[in-house]
Amino acid sequence: MAMELVTEGLKFPEGPIAMADGSVILVEINTQRLTRVLPDGRLEVIAELGGGPNGAAVGPDGAIYVVNNGGFGWVELPGGKLATHGTAPDYRTGSVQRVDVTSGGKVDVLYEECEGRQLRGPNDIVFDAHGGFYFTDMGKGDGERIDLGAVYYARPDGSMIKRVASGQITPNGIGLSPDGKTLYVAESLTSRLLMMAVTGPGEIDPSSASLMTAKVMGPLPGTQFFDSLAVEEDGGVCVATIGGFDGISVMRQDQPAEQIAVPGPFVTNICFGGDDMRDAWITSSTNGRLYKTRWPRPGLKLAFNG
Repeated sequence: MAMELVTEGLKFPEGPIAMADGSVILVEINTQRLTRVLPDGRLEVIAELGGGPNGAAVGPDGAIYVVNNGGFGWVELPGGKLATHGTAPDYRTGSVQRVDVTSGGKVDVLYEECEGRQLRGPNDIVFDAHGGFYFTDMGKGDGERIDLGAVYYARPDGSMIKRVASGQITPNGIGLSPDGKTLYVAESLTSRLLMMAVTGPGEIDPSSASLMTAKVMGPLPGTQFFDSLAVEEDGGVCVATIGGFDGISVMRQDQPAEQIAVPGPFVTNICFGGDDMRDAWITSSTNGRLYKTRWPRPGLKLAFNG
């Protein structure tokens, strides 16, 4: 597939959101910013977020909601490329933030803990049709040990947060099926795509989230790892894939993965937009690039969008 380079020079982009005016809003994890990429490739800084902004989504009020991992350590590679390395020296906690794009990028912190447990490394976010959102917490690692991850559900007004699943191994990308009845969670290190049954707003069937009884797609062979994801209109799950393959793996039950290569390394996320939802924007984070391509099938229109 032909990949159009929209812009480069971004500092580890992630969390792209396709906007109606043709721009893309995304986070730059390294510079801790929320940035708008205009159709001609120019950049506008929307807000300074601190920590490690990781995933982003439009909420029912039109604000941008950002899950912030609290900060990574960094390694600079030849050619000015960036790679994450451990936890930032000034790491304090993970968080969920709300950014008002109509008021000069005002940032509010909605959540830093749940039931007395600190948010460690929030990573990706998706809103449901009821106006609440699910997000993954990947945890943190110190080179000797890593946290078990979790999945949370929260309201965008800051009034409620709860843990709906726990014990996942590096949960990263998250998305909902077209009918809203399945929550997809991609585990990075295992390259497994978990399928959790949604029984109501913020309610997950415990058996579908259990390590012993969960339904999964994958894992992929060799050194392939999952990152963030988006869902197609027909239910295919497009998971950014890094390591032995750089690109997007389209996962379907009982079918081999369809893999579409993207210039890497570290292809981290994909979003859909355009009149027919076949425009796809893909972040290549180590390269600091945003690509655009025409996808073979329409992407799923999100509950709330730009």
